[in-house]
Amino acid sequence: MPVPWEALIPFALLTTMFGAAGTLLNTSKRLQNQGKPVRYNVDAWDEMMMDRDKRLTGHKRGQSTEPYAPEEFETNSTWYTERVS
Repeated sequence: MPVPWEALIPFALLTTMFGAAGTLLNTSKRLQNQGKPVRYNVDAWDEMMMDRDKRLTGHKRGQSTEPYAPEEFETNSTWYTERVS
């Protein structure tokens, strides 16, 4: 049975476009996370630590090596409250 060579051109185009789209999406997500891989299965503890890191460094994936927090860290805390109705 002969191979329809005309069908290989669209197949190659589709394969290339899906590969390029996946690579660009992965690159975009990594650049948004400062070169670190995307986080999956984030629980409440991780959310709290990401909030803390954002308040310390300005980015949710940033981490600081300073042993003491800066002065403004005392006043920029976030309090989670419930609405009582």
